Amino acid sequence: MADRLKGKEYRRALEPLTAELVGMARWAKATGARIVVLFEGRDTAGKGGAIRAVRDRLDPRQCRTVALSKPSEDERTQWYFQRYVAHLPSAGEIILFDRSWYNRAGVEKVMGYADEEQVAHFLRQVPDFERLLVDDGILLFKYWLATDQDRQEDRLRERLEDPLKRWKLSPVDLAAREKYDAYTHARENMLRETHTRHAPWTLVDFNDQKRGRLTLIRNLLDRLPDTHVEPAPIAFPELGREPKAESYEVLAPIAPYATDVDGARD
Repeated sequence: MADRLKGKEYRRALEPLTAELVGMARWAKATGARIVVLFEGRDTAGKGGAIRAVRDRLDPRQCRTVALSKPSEDERTQWYFQRYVAHLPSAGEIILFDRSWYNRAGVEKVMGYADEEQVAHFLRQVPDFERLLVDDGILLFKYWLATDQDRQEDRLRERLEDPLKRWKLSPVDLAAREKYDAYTHARENMLRETHTRHAPWTLVDFNDQKRGRLTLIRNLLDRLPDTHVEPAPIAFPELGREPKAESYEVLAPIAPYATDVDGARD
């Protein structure tokens, strides 16, 4: 196994990929392409960080993240896929699903929120549902982020001990510790039924989250057609005068934030 990437190495490797992602977004807008990327995986695998790495430099009006909460009472009476359909992209949009309709085959199955018949019905419908999306021209990419249980334990403990990450720790996350094998079984069954030629799965090792992000982004970019589109020219004439400083009549800015460095300069 390759050594874990250091932050500096990661940022250096990410920079050219980010430039390609910006080019991908420019291509999508120019051609009207519709892109959907699903991020699935175990709790703590790193879905949020991977999504941020993809969208960080993209226009948030063009690239949106969808992370749905548990269904409402009304949504429970609807066709299972209905609430996800509402978030599918229009021309030129890129939609990143932080978990997706595959909740039914994963957490809902393992935690008992869906019964066996509901899960089986879902698995029968998914290939047809995704065929409709792909046949309509949507570019669909499905990623499952893998992590060993020792890494999962480290990350859960980090969430517990870090007050800035404590909000990420939920009772469901803790309950999942006892169901590692059950999640493995559910994933394998899901792959068996839904890894199709028209909508294949891609598994990415996220034991090293930095390397995992790079692997996922490189794979996503390599599976797209040629996305090179020159930026549209924008005229930027000279200002024609000296730049002006801000001036205030009604209100002035509040006092700047003072740091320890500022104090050291005194």
